[in-house]
Amino acid sequence: MTDHLRAFLTHLALNRNASAHTVRAYESDLSQFLTTTAAALGVKRRDLRPAQLDRTAIRTFLAELHQAGQSRATAARKLAAARTFLRYLRREALIDDDPGALVATPKRDVRMPAHLSEGEMDALLDAPPDSPLGRRDRAILELFYASGLRLSELVGLNLEDVNLGSRMVRVLGKGRKERIVPFNGSTAKAIRAYLNDREALVSRAGPDGRTGRDARRPSAPSRARDPLFVNYRGGRLTVRSVDRLVRRYAAATSARMGISPHAIRHSFATHLLQRGADLRAIQELLGHARLSTTQRYTHVNAAQLLDVYRKSHPRARWRE
Repeated sequence: MTDHLRAFLTHLALNRNASAHTVRAYESDLSQFLTTTAAALGVKRRDLRPAQLDRTAIRTFLAELHQAGQSRATAARKLAAARTFLRYLRREALIDDDPGALVATPKRDVRMPAHLSEGEMDALLDAPPDSPLGRRDRAILELFYASGLRLSELVGLNLEDVNLGSRMVRVLGKGRKERIVPFNGSTAKAIRAYLNDREALVSRAGPDGRTGRDARRPSAPSRARDPLFVNYRGGRLTVRSVDRLVRRYAAATSARMGISPHAIRHSFATHLLQRGADLRAIQELLGHARLSTTQRYTHVNAAQLLDVYRKSHPRARWRE
């Protein structure tokens, strides 16, 4: 079974163009599934046969996740990984049927993700101080809110990805899919102000943010050595660093809990929808493969729904 799992992960990376992060997630979930099944059958994982990954094995796996206190969303994600693996085994003629299709997906809890109001968003954007790193942070917050980028997408941006003249940014999203996203004038102004500081930060280190002996080693291709957002040593900012700085500014300007870079993405989608943007257009901006995913990112309260109804329905103004 170990060989089949390894072949499947290779298939994900090469044939489905999955990112390294996605491949690791599948490997973790499927390793847990196979370990649970082997333990239930009293065999070693390497001795498992594809035919033993049946409906009973899937249900046993879900039961163990429930007993371990895993959320329904986590169970659903792990079940999706198992289903994809089983479909692969069937396509390779290693099993005769599709047992994953016979198991219902755990119903997910309805949870409203954290987001900021427009006033709170304005306060967040004004929070960074007028200093080199403060201007960098302002550019980061502005771009997050103006374009609705994922955290990994923003961290991965390079200088060549941003066109200040046309106010467009080229983004490499999930599944390595590229998209072009616009941003506004205040974001362009914030990025321009930061770029002067960026040059000073990068000049302290080597061409790709390395110092000392590392700076004399052969450098990577230009796309890897020209990050848009850098740290105080001139190297590319990490996901953890950007997440930390966003949370710090959010805590200083808002009483809401759980405000993260992803919450700014929620706010971006919600504010566009509240101001009349089409949900399909928001889907394209966010880089979602499914419209149902976009719907979870938006928030429309009852008063807004009533207002839209009154303005849109042909008989909404009619009185009895």
